Amino acid sequence: MAEMVLGVVPVLAAVLAGLFAGLFLAFSMAVMPGLARAGDRVMVEAMRGMNTAILNPVFALVFVGAPVAALGSTALFFAAGAHGSAVWSGAALVLMAATVVVTFAVNVPRNDALERAGAPARIQDPAAVRAAFEPVWVRWNHLRSLASAAALVCAVVALVTG
Repeated sequence: MAEMVLGVVPVLAAVLAGLFAGLFLAFSMAVMPGLARAGDRVMVEAMRGMNTAILNPVFALVFVGAPVAALGSTALFFAAGAHGSAVWSGAALVLMAATVVVTFAVNVPRNDALERAGAPARIQDPAAVRAAFEPVWVRWNHLRSLASAAALVCAVVALVTG
């Protein structure tokens, strides 16, 4: 049983790390560049819709599950004496934790500010609301993308390191 857990948890950690990274990368590569081409009111409305839609069980599974699986993987590797793998898995965990911190310190407050701005059709100056949101949110999302992609690499290296 212990062997099976040691085989499954690190693979699960790598898969969840990939989904975790893919989420942020999709925003960096497609969602935000697409919204950059939209008008101010449309961009605000679309982001508000995404901020509501993303709060679902699948997102929670990935967003919480990836760091938890990385923690479990790190502990299992360490307990099994696979210290090289434990270090790589621990690095994945640290990078995911940094991503979570950035999310709650920077991106979520910007999302909340969009919500507080009110219904997009009633916003007096949608360009100002957008300007207060978009540049900072996008910049920090790029950082989340890089950190989470690096976490994925670390999780995979942990699988192949002895």
